[in-house]
Amino acid sequence: MSGFKKFLMQGNVIDLAVAVVIGAAFTAVVNSFVTGLLTPLISAFGGLPDFSSLKFTIGRSDFLYGDFINAVISFVMVAAVIYFLVVRPYTHFKDRAETTEEVTHRNCPECLSEVPKAAGRCAHCTSELTPAI
Repeated sequence: MSGFKKFLMQGNVIDLAVAVVIGAAFTAVVNSFVTGLLTPLISAFGGLPDFSSLKFTIGRSDFLYGDFINAVISFVMVAAVIYFLVVRPYTHFKDRAETTEEVTHRNCPECLSEVPKAAGRCAHCTSELTPAI
């Protein structure tokens, strides 16, 4: 039982639980935005008050394709928000962290050729350098 408790108290499990709860709350906000604001705005150009009322009937079965359109719009909105507010900033931060590599060479002040950072003398013009560590 102590192993299970240790597993639950790890940071990854708690982070995942928080992410799921926030994701569910965020999805509810986006769905209400789509059904309450965006869908009526889009349907204003098409003449329909709401996509959810769109359906076709085969036999005695009603196929509510308007609800599917609302779900697709919600999915695209959630994906766009996650991409622009999470993925792009994280990628930018990660790329900046990778480009800060350690400097191993420097330029000689006399001949401007590249020499190792710890060199005491330039290999090209033999001028004395102060080793930079």
